[in-house]
Amino acid sequence: MRKSIFLLLILVFSSFTTSAETITISGQITNTENGTITIKGASFDKEIKLDADGTFAENITIAYDGIYSLETGKNTIPLYLSKGTKLSLSADDKTFLSSLKYSGKGSVENQYLANKAIITSQITDKELYKLDETEFLNKLTEIKKSITIFYKKIKFSDSYYQEKEAINIYYFEQKHLFYYKNYRSYLTGLRDIKVSDQFPKLDDSIDLDNETDYLFSNEYKLIAIDRFNENLRENSTSLNTETKKIQNIKALKSQSLKNQLIKNNIYDITTENPNYKNSYTAYISITNDPELIKNLTVFYNNAKAVEMGKPSPKFDYENHKGGKTSLESLKGKYVYIDIWATWCGPCRQEIPSLQKVEEQYKDKNIVFVSISIDAEKDHDKWSKFVTEKKLGGIQLLADKALDSEFIQAYGITAIPRFILIDPNGNIVNSQAPRPSETALIDLFNTLKI
Repeated sequence: MRKSIFLLLILVFSSFTTSAETITISGQITNTENGTITIKGASFDKEIKLDADGTFAENITIAYDGIYSLETGKNTIPLYLSKGTKLSLSADDKTFLSSLKYSGKGSVENQYLANKAIITSQITDKELYKLDETEFLNKLTEIKKSITIFYKKIKFSDSYYQEKEAINIYYFEQKHLFYYKNYRSYLTGLRDIKVSDQFPKLDDSIDLDNETDYLFSNEYKLIAIDRFNENLRENSTSLNTETKKIQNIKALKSQSLKNQLIKNNIYDITTENPNYKNSYTAYISITNDPELIKNLTVFYNNAKAVEMGKPSPKFDYENHKGGKTSLESLKGKYVYIDIWATWCGPCRQEIPSLQKVEEQYKDKNIVFVSISIDAEKDHDKWSKFVTEKKLGGIQLLADKALDSEFIQAYGITAIPRFILIDPNGNIVNSQAPRPSETALIDLFNTLKI
């Protein structure tokens, strides 16, 4: 369900904002998986279809000079695009970094980025963070020194890029120092990771609300976002976290940082958040990104669609006992739905309580439906689990795991999740109490089930 934390380390976005400019990019990339490449940036996403031999030529209108990303399906690299860029590139997707070559205006900066990536890839982030403190610091110093030596050898054609990249090398070091303790704990499974008093601290003099640095440096961006979240955790309580988050986002000067934080918290706009309407109104008032506003509104409308009293979204899923079972076929009874998966520990913990409730209400006007979001490849695992654990009720398997229409319609991002639907097919509670909670029986009693 959750993306690997290391995927975040390859994200790259924009740099220095300017007026719209049309540039040219062309070249040949062979051995791609689907014959396309994608160039992405802040509020920018352009898919380019390659010819049969991997060649392409595109005129692209960019809204800013700076760092974009180029994605092939197998590889993702930073790409510097600026006013007047006329860039050509060639690469084999199977040996992407080592085969990547540039020519034309902008080639110096982009070839530097490609070669810098080779330097930084001499050790993976996972390998780096697994090192003990001394080894880590020595390796980080070695990599930074190699980048700096290489940087000083380059005769950049873009003075703005040259200036910002010098700062970016410092942010590269700061990023790894910032992440070391937590990522080492995550990777080694050791909870009590400590660093010595001599371990360098994050430079407190860094302004983590700087628009141009945020937009130019991916390293800075990662620090700014995670430090924001860290400060939020340290300075708010469970009762005011949401309010504090909105206040803190609104107080930022960097509009790009505001937009990204709202993107990262878009799942606040689901029924999992009882105050989703307030969050939606606040986020809409803060962001200036049209695409983000569109996505927030989609989430908002989806959340409204599954409020109490609304007709429930439908399902028609494979039944463990054979055939399919639809929500429509269960009309006339209350339907208590458990969204779960065999790999979900908290879901499995609810099973004994669910079985007790099922037994208690076996002769009442209610049916119990468990919908697994196990992947299709784990079909046999799900079936075996249901059989061996002697699970009761109606056991169903969603057709597309988390991407199933029913799951998506309810905005489900975490499981277990429980839903109660009335005999007419309308929603009683899209965030129903768990079987282990006494509130569930209280709810049933209120409804006179």
